[in-house]
Amino acid sequence: MFITPLGHSCFLLEESTGTTVVTDPYSSDIGITLPPVSADMVTVSHAHYDHNNVAAVSGNPMVIDRPGMFEVKGVQIFGLNTYHDEVKGKKRGSNVIFNIRMDGVNVCHLGDVGHGPSPLMIEAIGPVDILLVPVGGKYTIDAEVAKEYVDRLMPSVIIPMHYKVDDVDMDIDGVDAFLDYFDKDDIEYTSENKVEFDRSDFDDEYSMKVICFDKN
Repeated sequence: MFITPLGHSCFLLEESTGTTVVTDPYSSDIGITLPPVSADMVTVSHAHYDHNNVAAVSGNPMVIDRPGMFEVKGVQIFGLNTYHDEVKGKKRGSNVIFNIRMDGVNVCHLGDVGHGPSPLMIEAIGPVDILLVPVGGKYTIDAEVAKEYVDRLMPSVIIPMHYKVDDVDMDIDGVDAFLDYFDKDDIEYTSENKVEFDRSDFDDEYSMKVICFDKN
């Protein structure tokens, strides 16, 4: 399977069969424009403009924006209801965490989760090989709480998202505070436009690395 970063919290996930999922497509109101992309499915963690621009994704995709179990063309998606803030949604509403299984690999997209992990949440999310985790704070969890999710879910690969980069017009933090929690040898910077994973990448002795895309 391949993961291509499209900016902010948006990624293109591609299974070896050709089935595709786009996560949290954003509006150009954030300061950058979503590149042309087509998908079989779009996951939307919550109905905010920087996560729900479904109209920008071509291919007449199935939109998954709620909790539950879904399967399309062999790709399994589990959505878990959480909150966009620390007061059970009273400030910013709900958020759906998605665990997406492709080619035997479990990719968890935390959306804009706004609170720390509970034991029940961790159990419900299930096994995670690759964690797409927001780290910018302000409107979602910050670097410290993001590291709590890493410690509890124990993914082999961590990809930070939803942080401040050039041209993104949002008052959120950069990625450095999150990266400071990891040894430099465990951080991989890449300027590639996509990364490839296989089930065999996760079958050996457990190890952890953070992948940081220059353009994410």
